[in-house]
Amino acid sequence: MAIFRAHEVRQLSDVELAEQLEKLKLDLMQARGKVSAGGAPENPGHIREVRRTIARIQTEQNAREAVNQA
Repeated sequence: MAIFRAHEVRQLSDVELAEQLEKLKLDLMQARGKVSAGGAPENPGHIREVRRTIARIQTEQNAREAVNQA
């Protein structure tokens, strides 16, 4: 799954943001499931980066909602 930076997130449309958010949440769930089952993650920092990317997307969605409401 792609990891997006803040400037990349700002360039996505609302629909693309929602799609990427769902994909990232699924990716995070699978990675956490693998670790909880006792497996070692392929990339130890992957979970952290996915969580940060999810936060970036949610922050951008909230900012866009605030602009639309104002």
